[in-house]
Amino acid sequence: MSRKRTLLTTAATVCCALTIGWVMQTTVEPPKGAAALVISPVAQADLEPGATPVEPPEVLADASEPQSLPQAPDQPELPITEIRLTSVATPLPPISDLARAVMSTVAFEPDSVPTLPDEPLAPYLGCDLTATATPAPQANVVLTLTAPCKANARVTLHHSGMMFTETTSADGRLEVMVPAMNEDAVFMIQFDDGKGTVASTHVPDLKGIDRVALQWSGQTGLQVHAREFGAAYGTDGHVWSGAATSQNGGMFQRLGDPAALGAKVVEVYTFPSHDAPHAGTVDLTVEAEVTASNCGRDISAQSIELRDSQSLRTQDLVLSMPECGSVGDFLVLNNLVDDLKIAGR
Repeated sequence: MSRKRTLLTTAATVCCALTIGWVMQTTVEPPKGAAALVISPVAQADLEPGATPVEPPEVLADASEPQSLPQAPDQPELPITEIRLTSVATPLPPISDLARAVMSTVAFEPDSVPTLPDEPLAPYLGCDLTATATPAPQANVVLTLTAPCKANARVTLHHSGMMFTETTSADGRLEVMVPAMNEDAVFMIQFDDGKGTVASTHVPDLKGIDRVALQWSGQTGLQVHAREFGAAYGTDGHVWSGAATSQNGGMFQRLGDPAALGAKVVEVYTFPSHDAPHAGTVDLTVEAEVTASNCGRDISAQSIELRDSQSLRTQDLVLSMPECGSVGDFLVLNNLVDDLKIAGR
């Protein structure tokens, strides 16, 4: 019962409020100076069935709604024509013909082209080559070369017909003992690029020294052996690359770096005949080992001999090596170099 009573009370209150508002709107005069609001009645008309509705006035289209574009007018269809591309290759004339044609249109006169002045030679600072030659015992010379800009470089040394190839150290230095072949010994040092220098010295004790040198280029397998006063192979008095000195004063020297490309090598035997313990003979032989590098071909060498302080004597040698089936054998050549005759003290 209380709920119904509440609803009735609420409905009555709303009706009273609406009635009061309508009465005040129609009876209360507006204040002075205020414009009177006149409410016009809305005309209403009944729409009969089947009648055409009245079109509303045009309004601006909403920009947010998508607008359809007008359709393009129909175009007449054109016939399709087939098109083919063809390439025409025109051969170019040879370059020589083009050059000849251009040269024929341009006349060159030798005097019309100016010559540029020669560029002065600029020295490399700190790259000077220096060499010194210092006398040493047994008529030898210590040759010292300094070439700061020629580190690990191939260099060829020349002295009285001897030629051998050496390699400088990592700092461009080289020191080698060279047997002198002249009292006024001159040494020429030359690098592969043509640069070089010269050193010289006087060797007073060359008198009374006998020397025999054998030189060659590449891998020939040649060896010089000296057997003093009838010494057998492998005993004291047999002087060669395996035994560089003897009690009789004989000495063996090998010059040249065989590891260098196309190296020139020299083997030199020296005997102090003025200081020999007794008279006798030194047998000199040249031996050649047959190797895979020299088998079946000719090898060449050159001998240089200094005897009794006389002038140098040279001789060219050519040897035909056996076929490669003989690799490991040795050839003993007894007549290529004359033996030494020692008079004794």
